[in-house]
Parts: sequence; structure tokens; C-alpha cells
Amino acid sequence: MGGLREMAAPFVVSGPAGVAIRDRLKGLTVEDEEVLRLVGGHLGSLASRDLKARCADGLEHGSERWAVRKRALTGESSSRWAGSITKATHDQWGLARRGQAAHLHDLEAGIDTVRHRLSLPLVEWGPKRAAGGYRSQKEWFAKSRRLHVLEDRLAAVRADQEAGRVHVVRGGKRLLNTRHHLEKAQLDKAQWRTRWEASRRFLQADGESGKRCGNETIRVSPDGEVSIRLPVPLAHLANAAHGRYVLAARVAFPHRGETWRDWITANRAVAYRIREDTDRGRWYLTASWTVPPVQTVPFSTARASGLIGVDTNADHLAAWRLDAHGNPVGAPRRFDYDLSGTAAHRDAQVRHALIRLLHWAKRYHLAVAVEDLDFTAETTREKHGRRKRFRKLISGMPVARLRARLLAMAAELGIPLVAVDPAYTSKWGAQHWKKPLTSSKRKTSRHDAAAVAIGRRALGHPIRRRTTPPPAHQSDEQGHRTVQAGPATPGREGPRPRIPGPRSRVVPPGRGAKAGNQNTHHRSECSAEHETWQQDSPPLSL
Repeated sequence: MGGLREMAAPFVVSGPAGVAIRDRLKGLTVEDEEVLRLVGGHLGSLASRDLKARCADGLEHGSERWAVRKRALTGESSSRWAGSITKATHDQWGLARRGQAAHLHDLEAGIDTVRHRLSLPLVEWGPKRAAGGYRSQKEWFAKSRRLHVLEDRLAAVRADQEAGRVHVVRGGKRLLNTRHHLEKAQLDKAQWRTRWEASRRFLQADGESGKRCGNETIRVSPDGEVSIRLPVPLAHLANAAHGRYVLAARVAFPHRGETWRDWITANRAVAYRIREDTDRGRWYLTASWTVPPVQTVPFSTARASGLIGVDTNADHLAAWRLDAHGNPVGAPRRFDYDLSGTAAHRDAQVRHALIRLLHWAKRYHLAVAVEDLDFTAETTREKHGRRKRFRKLISGMPVARLRARLLAMAAELGIPLVAVDPAYTSKWGAQHWKKPLTSSKRKTSRHDAAAVAIGRRALGHPIRRRTTPPPAHQSDEQGHRTVQAGPATPGREGPRPRIPGPRSRVVPPGRGAKAGNQNTHHRSECSAEHETWQQDSPPLSL
């Protein structure tokens, strides 16, 4: 139990900072779809050119260069379209830089692991939770060659980072590589080309506070009418005043529609994005806006009446309700989801599992405690070696998607969300709670026990349970000895210090003149027990 890392304190997660809703554009005419493709294609070409210019500037880019790029785009579109394009370009460049930094970190971690394992003798076991030497000379040789490959990649990525170079593909690198594997993707050239052109269109406009309905470029009225400000080269396609094109379709936003109408009625900024789903042949409109930060519930209030501990797994959520004292209440619950199939199917599975969990928490007015998981540094190939099943397991866990969905859905229902440190929850839960919670009528799994451990940590209680006190001795009636410490004791989750000395509390450990002399104790077969007693003779002076 030695060498435990320091654990972070639990905290109440802040609510989301933005809202996004979507509705289908039903009833579009053939002319409407053609106009949307022309506008999106024209603005997409401008966005591609602007992204090329931004990547060429690298780290030398500044506000002056941004103004130059915007003026170059204004003549071929409009000032507002140019602002949206340049902002989207800057965001895309920043995202690429963050991905580059993460890739650099993964390469450094992989190189350190390979170097360490190459320095160890063959077939030597490593320390706990660390990789040892390679299994054979063949594997050692292959990894030594891989080390040189990783070092070359690291040098190239580091040079790009220092120079400010990024590699970005508008439309997505995955879709671009699909062009070389059309048979495997079950696509023909025409279908791929349709997807590629749809992904490279640009039909999004940032909101403007104080303007009519919160957006002058793509305007949506409270009754659902959608109109678009056409770029200058396509102004001849306008069917309304001031160079605008009004679509035949109307939107209603069934989800949060009233909130959206209140927002645009007050002329607050709302951003819109129009996208075509080529597989279904549909068009969608997405509205998004930022919300002011909401004051989170105090931590003491969130756990006043207990909470629900949730353990996240690759195919289900294991949950158990706990009272304020950390005791499990009722039976554990399991919320399954299937992460196979398309991205839309996986997202729907996660949402279905979360809404069942949150409805259960809403019924009892309880907070939800989850682990603050982050597997960005745990999925590297070199860290876990040949443990392909484990690498696939942690790579398949929808940590980021589940975290975002859970935060948004919990904030919508007004359920506090408590995040805890994930250290040792599965291990200590199985060690201290799996067997006591198992009965002839209920079999407790390792994940159910981990949910109890997560809930106890969120409530501020230690995970490890009390040990059985030692039996009472004839002259040694001691109190209840326990491994638990008070909530205010620092390091209470750490191991107990080893105190040398006898277990009896009659004589304190390490004290007494003859504490280690067994002959002085009243025991059978001790030499002190068989000594004869003889009175001394009186002094002669008397």
C-alpha cells in the first residue's frame, strides 16, 4: 500500500457555458437547395484560401495580418461573412496546434517507455504497474528499430511546432483518405464527391448582440422564417430586399424553442450553421448561443442527503445510491449502452443511458458523483505493450462524449454533478465492499463496488472499511481499534504507519525496562515462575 499518490479533493462541476439546438429544414424547394449549395461552395472556397494564408503566417500572425485577411475576403462576400470566415479559420488553426501538442506529448511518452524497456534485461519483470523487459531478442530488435522511427517523428513534429506549422484538411483527413478505399467504405466516386463537397462548404455566421434577431447574416425570425444575406457575386439570386434570400422552409426548434424565441426577441447574439446530410438527403439548421455562468450548488448542499455513485465502463454505467453517511441504499443499478455501429448510434446509446440515470437521480433529488477520468495519456501503444484488449477497452470508453453529455443533461434537469479523483476506486471498492455487499440473493460486481467507493469519496468518507478489533485479554480491555481516520485528518486515505512493538496496550510499545524480556511476564514455562523465595536474615546490629 506504500507509494500512494496524492488525491485531489472532490468538487461540484460547473454548468455548461453554451447551448446548441437543431431543427430540420423541411419543405425546401429545388431552387433553395441549389442556392444553398452555391453559397456554401463559394464561401467554402474563400475559407480554404483564408486557411492557407493563416497557416502560412504561422506564429507571425497578429491583429494587423488578421485585418488584411478580412479586407481581402470582404470584397468577394461581405464584411460579416468575412468576419465569420476569419474567426472560424483562427479557431481551426488553434485546434490544430492543440492537437499537435498532444501528439508531441504522446511521442515523448512512447519514446521514454521504449528506452526504459530496452535498457532492462530480457524477460525481466518490471515494478508494479510498470512494463518490464521485452520477451525475446526478436521483440527487442523490433522495438529498437521502432525507437528510431519514433525519434524521427518527434523531431519532425517538434520542428513544426517551433515553426508554427500545422497540417489541416478542410473536410476531414478521414474522409480524404476514404477516397483511396472506396470499396471498403462501400462508396462510389460520385457518392464520395458529394460528401466531400458538402463537408467543405461554409454556411455559418456568428451572432451579433443588439442586431435584429441576433444575427444579420443568417436571420431566423420568431415565426421560423430563415433568410440569408447573399455574398456579392451571388447577389443576383436574391428573392427579397437588401440582397437576401428567404428559404421556403421554416424551423420551430421543438427542444428549447421558447428559450430561443426569448433570446432572439431581446436581440441577443445567436450563431447559426446550415449543414447538408448527404446520406439522408436532408438539410439542418443549428442555433447556438452562450449563457451566463450559473452559480453552482455548494458542495455541502450537494451531498447533504446522500448521492448516487457512478462507475463508468466500456459498455455500461454501474450506479448505487448512498445515504449521507456513505452506506449503500437499496440495490445497485446498471445502465447499458452499445458503442458499436455509427457515431450517431453510439451517441444515441450514451444519451439513452444517461437520461435513465438522471431520471433516477431526479426521483430522489440526489446529486451524481462520477470519476474525473482522463485517458489521453493512457491509450498509447508503448505504455501497455501487448495488452491489446486493455488498450481497446480504455480507448473505446466514451469519456469525453459522456462527460459533455452528462454535464449538459444534468444542468438541464438541475442535478448537481460531483467529480472525484479516480485513484484506487476500483481496487479499494473490490477489496472492501464487494464481499460485504454480496449475499445469497444478490451478487455484487466489481463495478458496483467501485460505484460505492466513488460515492463515499464524494461524500468525504474513507473508502476502506474498519478492521475487526483484536480479542480482549484478561487484563487488557482495549477500545475499538480501526483503520479509519476522521474527515479532517490529512492523509487519511494513505497507509497506516507501521509501529514496532507488542500488540498489547498494557505496556506501551518500546517502553519499560524489561519490555523485551519474556521471563518477566507471568506466563507458564518461564524461569521467573520456578524461582524459590527466601527471606533475608535480620541485620546483626539489631
